[in-house]
Amino acid sequence: MEKKKTFGKAGITTLLIPLSILLFAACGGKKAETVIPEAIVSHGTFLVDIYEEGEVEALNSTHIMAPEIPWRFGGLKIAQIVPDGSDVKAGDTVVVFDPSEVQKAILDHEDRLVVSLAELEKLRAQQTQEMEGLNADYEIAQIAQEISRIELEGAAYESEIRRKEIELNLEKAEISLKQAKEQIENRKKVQAEDLKQKKISIEQDRDQLREAYETLGRLYVVSPQPGLAIINRNRSTDTKYQVSDQCWGGTQLIDLPDLSKMKVKININEVDISKVSKGMEAEIRPDAYSDSVFTGHVLSIANLAVNKERNSTIKVFPVEVLVDRADENLLPGLTISCRIIVDRIPDVDYVPIEAVHLEGDKSYVFRATATGYERVDVETGPTNTDYVIISSGLRKGDRVALVDPTVKAEKSKKKQGGTEK
Repeated sequence: MEKKKTFGKAGITTLLIPLSILLFAACGGKKAETVIPEAIVSHGTFLVDIYEEGEVEALNSTHIMAPEIPWRFGGLKIAQIVPDGSDVKAGDTVVVFDPSEVQKAILDHEDRLVVSLAELEKLRAQQTQEMEGLNADYEIAQIAQEISRIELEGAAYESEIRRKEIELNLEKAEISLKQAKEQIENRKKVQAEDLKQKKISIEQDRDQLREAYETLGRLYVVSPQPGLAIINRNRSTDTKYQVSDQCWGGTQLIDLPDLSKMKVKININEVDISKVSKGMEAEIRPDAYSDSVFTGHVLSIANLAVNKERNSTIKVFPVEVLVDRADENLLPGLTISCRIIVDRIPDVDYVPIEAVHLEGDKSYVFRATATGYERVDVETGPTNTDYVIISSGLRKGDRVALVDPTVKAEKSKKKQGGTEK
């Protein structure tokens, strides 16, 4: 009986054929049967490809960022975050940052504002009392000046010395009155400036309190629209953002993807990147749905290489592949295998890579015959992930072993010899 197994990518049929080897001397005349997996040489168009793993993303997404807050309120620490993949509505709270520092600042500003307002009232009372004293002094100076003036008017018959004394007293009273008036004017200016500074200080306290309340509101981040919440990765931990993680203002925390257009991101080794160009066809196979295959084409190729991993020196080029059609199973975050079709070589023979063996600089296969297998030297051409072109040595329809049948037979001999007594 023949047992057939079909390869998914190139349609090559693998045959499992029992190879009967009679081991009379070593096995007491009993027959040991060894199964050798085989493949048939195929002829057609050969696809040169590059395989890489990657992740599904939406082509367009709305990004939810961490809020920008003043430095004096400390850093941003996540207190709550929606589960990855949650359906959210517009206005739903998706992230809450620890508000303890801001709440403490609010209490401090409120206490300071109460004290400042009390100090303002005290200052006003002091200024009122001070002005009452100055006004009283001014009134006294007015009275003294008026008395001196009356005395001068009635000093017509006084002696010259007495009249001179009265004139001097009037002049002194007028000076005192002028000084009292100037003192009141000057003090008004000083008091007005003191009030202005205190009011500025109070307004600053109010601004800081208002800012603290606004900051407290920004710590509760809401979704601007309905969608599927995809949590982004924290570059510091290489895991998705979670409770207790810290971040900077402006950090992209959550994406709300537009599921109508999807892409995949892969990293191509610097050795292979020269083979890839925009528009090349691609096949995308999600790991979670291995039976589903999606088509796409190369959308963009990064101009600069990046490190494959954070502590790695291996350089790769980020490449984006646009998926031709959206599907409900193709969701952001899914890991995929992406096959980029680099070239198509028509009218060639090819076999699975495992069928070809190397000995020095020579390649050979084991071709099936009516009685077993024969070694055949072959010339090979380009390879892809699974297959290699055979330039000469085989023909379409030939059967070749996928393992070395001589090694398999030898192992079978040893096993059979060890069990037979």
